[in-house]
Amino acid sequence: MRAFNFAAGPAMLPRVVLDQVRDELLDWQGTGSSVMELSHRGKPFMALAQECEALLRELLAVPADYQVLFMQGGARGQFAAIPLNLASADATLDYLNTGMWSKLALGEARRFVARVNVAADEAASCYTTVPAPEALRLEPRAAFVHYTPNETIGGVEFPYVPDSGSVPLVADMSSTLLSRPIDVARYGLIYAGAQKNLGPAGLTLVIVREDLSGHARPGTPAVWDYQAVAAEGSMLNTPPTFAWYVATLVLRWLKAEGGLAAMGERNRAKAAALYNAIDASGFYANPVARECRSWMNVPFTLPAQQLEAHFVREARAAGLTNLEGHRSVGGMRASLYNAMPPAGVTALTEFMADFARRHG
Repeated sequence: MRAFNFAAGPAMLPRVVLDQVRDELLDWQGTGSSVMELSHRGKPFMALAQECEALLRELLAVPADYQVLFMQGGARGQFAAIPLNLASADATLDYLNTGMWSKLALGEARRFVARVNVAADEAASCYTTVPAPEALRLEPRAAFVHYTPNETIGGVEFPYVPDSGSVPLVADMSSTLLSRPIDVARYGLIYAGAQKNLGPAGLTLVIVREDLSGHARPGTPAVWDYQAVAAEGSMLNTPPTFAWYVATLVLRWLKAEGGLAAMGERNRAKAAALYNAIDASGFYANPVARECRSWMNVPFTLPAQQLEAHFVREARAAGLTNLEGHRSVGGMRASLYNAMPPAGVTALTEFMADFARRHG
């Protein structure tokens, strides 16, 4: 029996996708070979790559004047690639610090530009809040504004899109992309590691407005130069073909499930069910301000730390895995990405109620 896997990433994949991967593992499309063994330049894989981009553009309604790039290096690689492509060495950048990932991003940016302005800093709340829109201290001449819409570790999520005016808005959507509809045109650049809602680790998605591409500073490695990558159809170097293949199957699944509007309603309902169980329990607690609770990553604590090991062990025995919180904050964390079915959340809330009765 497959477990309900609540890992924050790499995350669980849809069962129907895994079944198809299994069935095609040794012979993909009658080639007599695995997709992992075929040339990325061959016609079969090139057709798959084109389908993947077309599906992504359709599901996200990506405007025609945006490039869609399939890259490597994860979101951390983009922490460096973005300033190298979008800013000169003497530029000022705006970063919103709302958790570990945005903090790491702004730390990396400081290596490449003269000044990083921390336009909002939620460290004082232990990253349990996001800044109010009117509290943002933005530089009008910044090269771009960077923020992380959802912080996977703290479980905080922006309930609004920051207004950056004419300054390009850059978003690390690793844990939210494809979980609901978004207006891509509000952003100058969106980037995301695949391992939450798109596919297995190894593939990194960049969606960048064309006028922002083609300005990489001298000395930027070609593999990080957006225009160079776009010119080669994301095949400047050998791509992670297996991850790209699985991502295509995930996008097919998303379309068959009703697209992002249907997925958004499902994800909203899953998160609400878990938060309601936590709030009504008198036993569990969620540390995040209610107005910025994440749909994707739900941290919660128990009344006593010594109960945590018992909770994890009993949950695993019940088929509920990877509920440990991040090592930097402790507690528990349930990640509710697209592939987590509502039945998994029901199983978790029922287990939590039973555990509270026995240990309360």
